[in-house]
Amino acid sequence: MSVHSEIKKVTTETLRKMKFDKEKITMLTAYDFTTAKMVDAGGIDAVLIGDSAANVMAGFETTLPITLDQMIYHAQSVVRGTDRALVVADLPFGTYQSNPEKALESAVRMMKEGGAHAVKIEGGKEISKSIKKIINAGIPVMGHLGLTPQSIYKFGTYKVRAKDEAEAEKLISDAQLLEELGCFAIVLEKIPADLAKKVSESITIPTIGIGAGPDCDGQVLVYHDMVGMNQGFSPKFLRRYLDLYTEITGAVAQYVKDVKNVDFPNEKESY
Repeated sequence: MSVHSEIKKVTTETLRKMKFDKEKITMLTAYDFTTAKMVDAGGIDAVLIGDSAANVMAGFETTLPITLDQMIYHAQSVVRGTDRALVVADLPFGTYQSNPEKALESAVRMMKEGGAHAVKIEGGKEISKSIKKIINAGIPVMGHLGLTPQSIYKFGTYKVRAKDEAEAEKLISDAQLLEELGCFAIVLEKIPADLAKKVSESITIPTIGIGAGPDCDGQVLVYHDMVGMNQGFSPKFLRRYLDLYTEITGAVAQYVKDVKNVDFPNEKESY
């Protein structure tokens, strides 16, 4: 029997056991109560309150503008809608990079006010002191390496990362460091599949890929992309399971037509 079917409440230890048992981990984003209810009911292992909320919920070009207060609001909504899945929340840009004390303060607020079960932080050696400070306070940390969207202005592009030997070696070193620091899992974003496989085999904590091939210990996608609500984003790694943009715009158009033609509400829909 799979770990997935046995567990009534997913924890960080559950994810470690799933890697040990070679059972793939599933994760999707959610930013609100209703979506969280649906993805949790669908059997997802972990829900990520991503700072991608800045893009898909607020319409910003990057993830940088979203604030800690806004992320805490999203976390509160998602936690109320989740019964089984592990809830992980991003710490947004500027809330952990400057110094370990600020990082810990941000993480404590996300756990205490937001209700998240763990936090996710982008980066490796450069933020190791902040990661250690948070973990030492008893807060679980998920790492994030490869394409780290909060550093988009440093990279200058959303293209695949770690294709050259030096960057690949640093990524492997950073992944091993994150494990040593006590991170319970690492997201690997937009890196070559063979590198992701090498990283996953070099550490004992789970790797969760997005655009990192099939050999990571799990996979994550943005919910809005996966169900086809966002039509303007079509990277190679994305698989759309629905075309909700077409379904929803069609439903709205039909509603408009019915109201204009005095077909809604009809007698059955009136008191």
